[in-house]
Amino acid sequence: MQENAILNIEDLSISFGKNEVIHHISYHLNKNEILGIVGESGSGKSVSSLAILGLLPKKISKITSGSIQYNGKDLTTLASKGFQNIRGKKIAMIFQEPMSSLNPSMTCGKQVQEILLQHTKLSKQSTKEETILLFEKVKLPDAKRVFNAYPHEISGGQKQRVMIAMAIACKPDILIADEPTTALDVTVQKEIIKLLKALQVETKMSVIFITHDLALISEIADRVLVMYKGDIVEQGDVSSIFKAPKHIYTKALINSRPSLDTRLKTLPTIDDYLNNTTSNEIITNEQRKLQHEKLYNKAPLLEVINVEKEYISKSGWFTKPQSFKAVNNVSFKLYEGETLGLVGESGCGKSTLGNAILQLDKATAGKILYKGTNITKLPQSEIKKLRKDIQIIFQDPYSSLNPRIPVGEAIMEPMVVHNLFNSEKERKEKAIDILNRVGLSEDYFYRYPHEFSGGQRQRIGIARTIALQPKLIVCDESVSALDISVQAQVLNLLNELKDTFGFTYIFISHDLAVVKYMSDQLLVMNKGKIEELDDADVIYNAPKKEYTKKLIEAIPKGL
Repeated sequence: MQENAILNIEDLSISFGKNEVIHHISYHLNKNEILGIVGESGSGKSVSSLAILGLLPKKISKITSGSIQYNGKDLTTLASKGFQNIRGKKIAMIFQEPMSSLNPSMTCGKQVQEILLQHTKLSKQSTKEETILLFEKVKLPDAKRVFNAYPHEISGGQKQRVMIAMAIACKPDILIADEPTTALDVTVQKEIIKLLKALQVETKMSVIFITHDLALISEIADRVLVMYKGDIVEQGDVSSIFKAPKHIYTKALINSRPSLDTRLKTLPTIDDYLNNTTSNEIITNEQRKLQHEKLYNKAPLLEVINVEKEYISKSGWFTKPQSFKAVNNVSFKLYEGETLGLVGESGCGKSTLGNAILQLDKATAGKILYKGTNITKLPQSEIKKLRKDIQIIFQDPYSSLNPRIPVGEAIMEPMVVHNLFNSEKERKEKAIDILNRVGLSEDYFYRYPHEFSGGQRQRIGIARTIALQPKLIVCDESVSALDISVQAQVLNLLNELKDTFGFTYIFISHDLAVVKYMSDQLLVMNKGKIEELDDADVIYNAPKKEYTKKLIEAIPKGL
């Protein structure tokens, strides 16, 4: 047990039913320190942190050994009522998904006020003033407006700031931040990291920062511990973990993220490291140049010409309708076999542009030519045929799969809609073949979506998309919610399928490191317009616009 520590976890084991998920882990958190806990989904990092706050699900989980000492008090012996004076007041938590953590029926200000009224003796008016001060402290623009706004009326980054304000409201001793930046743009992520670091310096609180991204940890933490399958496999100061990792799993985590300097033919995964099967084959500049000469020697598959998408908002009976251009005069060409990266912050118009190309949300001006035909003028019957050729892989595979039907049936469904193959037997054979192609076995055919991990569900989503053998696939943030290593597997799979079937991709993401790795050309969008369009490597090495420089500078690069 560490003398100076504010929190000591000794020999902690946690079980869900008969399944032990945390195996005798021990670590400490010092006063005035940021401790990073890193690992993939299922490593136990969130479960062990929920145990600190007594938030483990009561009926299905239990602490089977060990202690959690906070200022000398063992939290594992506390009853639910005993935690009421600790949660929010002494130990606070920022959750991963602010939209589902905030109450949609209460204003942001009221939700923070509630914490202050619960844990302090301040009057209602004083809690309002304190909340506005907190909103200013977390750098929310126009704090008074946010006080009266509902969660759906503010951006993702602003919602996360409201969550931080709520967490620090009672000046806690310990702040647990569980993946607080995973779903955010790189620029907003950088701002949140700077904000947390500044708040920690100012308040001297101790922080546990949980993430699956080691490069991100390097920007905020003093010490790091690495978790894998319920064990702590390595811990130490940030510099030693990064510069001289001892455990093979730590090495794999560091190297699974696409490099910004070299382009590997296949990204290494955790399994590659554990099985010693990593390949260091690099795509050279010469190979890339030859490939591009072949690509751009043909007529374009898709031409977007002066496309605009305008939305009209009417906020009241007596106010003038206001127009907003989500996509503003965008033009580019896309060639067969190419991957076009589409990057920019939330709200820049990249998904709106993707939806316009897919004819899911019609453009208000301009032309979209697919194989020379203007698809914006097609009748509904022709659009149905076009759906076979132009497909999408969604960001969240779970919500895009029907939970009531087995995955084999989900893969066969689009084949039935488009009258592909002559019989049920043929469709089933094809579905099994596709499952094998995306690295899943025939046994999975009759299983349901809830029985799979996030990475496996994304593979099923990809299988469903390629069942129609489309020409053009829009990947809309299709790897942003995945662990680093699972992300590497899915990116490798997309590249492999592109080589096998000759797919053409529009790859939409806010993660510039991933987009640079995947893309031939890179299109940077800002406020509905194109900022830059050029070879991905050219833009990364010599960005012309300040906006692009800001995006590149915000990428977590590690030590």
